[in-house]
Amino acid sequence: MNSENNQNTEFKALGLKIETLSILFGVFLILWGIVVSIISGSNSFTSYIPSLIGIPILIFSYLSIKIENKKKLFMHIVVFLALIVLLGGLDFLRSILSGNVFNNFWADTSKLIMLITGSFFIFFCIKSFIHSRKNKNLQS
Repeated sequence: MNSENNQNTEFKALGLKIETLSILFGVFLILWGIVVSIISGSNSFTSYIPSLIGIPILIFSYLSIKIENKKKLFMHIVVFLALIVLLGGLDFLRSILSGNVFNNFWADTSKLIMLITGSFFIFFCIKSFIHSRKNKNLQS
């Protein structure tokens, strides 16, 4: 996943820099919200929630690459937004606990996808932050 033994290496998750993974995560959320809304025939604004969160994730991820001296700030914003994705996905547990899981197939599928992808993405971001902190301490 990454090589932490060389202090000058950049963290990589799934072979990608975290900023690139963030862009892909944003694009995925945007497309997911649109595709699920179309496939399900939903007229509900809430079916576009993944897309609405994916847009700022994509923007701040892009900005973290283009404005290097603000990368830390932008990536923290991205992780905060990913936490919102994760929290939204946790609503899937309410469906399980109430015994109504997949009564609304597309809504529950979307929540489950948000829960899983948000969890993995935040995990990689935390690993990246830890890696950066270790490198910063080694360089001091």
